Amino acid sequence: MKKNMLIGQSGGPTAVINSSLAGAIDFAFKQENIGTVYGMINGIQGVFEDNLINLTEKFADKPYELNRLKLTPAMYLGSCRYKIKNTDEEFAKIISAFEKYDIGYFFYIGGNDSMDTVKKLSDYTVSHGIDVKVIGIPKTIDNDLNGIDHSPGFGSAAKYIASAVREVAYDTSIYSVKSVHIIEAMGRNAGWLTAASALARHGDTIAPHLIYLPEIPFSVEQFLEDVKEKLEQYNSVIVVVSEGIKDTNGEYICSRGESKDKFGHVMLSGTGNFLKTVVEENIGCKVRALEPSVLQRSAGHISSLTDVEEAFNLGVFAVKAALSGKTGVFSTLRRTSNLPYTVEYTTEDVTVVANAEKTVPRSWINEAGNDVTDEMIEYLNPLIEGVVQTPYRNGLPDYIDVSHLDIKKQRYTN
Repeated sequence: MKKNMLIGQSGGPTAVINSSLAGAIDFAFKQENIGTVYGMINGIQGVFEDNLINLTEKFADKPYELNRLKLTPAMYLGSCRYKIKNTDEEFAKIISAFEKYDIGYFFYIGGNDSMDTVKKLSDYTVSHGIDVKVIGIPKTIDNDLNGIDHSPGFGSAAKYIASAVREVAYDTSIYSVKSVHIIEAMGRNAGWLTAASALARHGDTIAPHLIYLPEIPFSVEQFLEDVKEKLEQYNSVIVVVSEGIKDTNGEYICSRGESKDKFGHVMLSGTGNFLKTVVEENIGCKVRALEPSVLQRSAGHISSLTDVEEAFNLGVFAVKAALSGKTGVFSTLRRTSNLPYTVEYTTEDVTVVANAEKTVPRSWINEAGNDVTDEMIEYLNPLIEGVVQTPYRNGLPDYIDVSHLDIKKQRYTN
């Protein structure tokens, strides 16, 4: 029996989350068992607010528009940071929407917390005998998802960070004065993105000179010794730190007091600026703190082609999994070879990834805790490969229109 499909996006944006959306809907358009494909505006909140968009009308039989979607960063459907509360009232609203739009397939693209929604909803539908297949599609620049070799979005963010570090290295090399540049990369508890800065090294260029991940307790005193040692060897020292580096007591070295986001995570800011002050007060050389912030999340102009294609394929595989009868799983990939680089697509139970974090193995960090090992480089190298042929117009990337995300716009109604 033909059923309709509902898909949404949640959490933070990436350069390739729309690639997963494009892969899922493109494959769905070709399936006899799937009717209309709807998108939730602003994640699960779009279900509660009856705020959906007809993606079949927008993209079916429109290959150019679908390709623009595939190569547009951030989230075409908008996002939210909302965890369903496991209450009968909320589930009743969701199931009512499923019935109204005749939904038989539900897909949610997101990270750790988004997979919690997938788990709760799949548990509810199974326990109540509701025939809706609930599938997760992974994404996060943090690369901290369990059950997957690497997360869609990470490769492109890694490519951006490595490129930025290399360009800073070239910029600072022109001066003979002693200087320290501290670059703060995203990563609350997992240092994958910070580690990717090591890819900036090539030939005689060895920047970044120091790399600090949250997996290793951070000592301000040792940091100063490390910087002083590098300044004896080089005029310009480039340091990359994770925003979430912690002291020996497990406390973030810089946080906004007790401020937390909606998921209870401590809101971090100013790690680079804190260390800038430390260097100024104790060493006294020229210091800059650089924070790429949101620039590293949605840099579509420098996406990894590997990342784009894998994200697209994970969207396709998620729909295949639902059509085969699976529910309560997420699409994933496993690396089968480094040389040549190959992966295989499969599914994992969503309990593996919901509310869990994958951190960098200690063996991939050097003994001193201020750099990464060759094993890390071998893992990272394939993920940034390939150049995306982004369409351009008037000299700038021609990304797809997202004006429908303006809450003042008229909402789609059935």
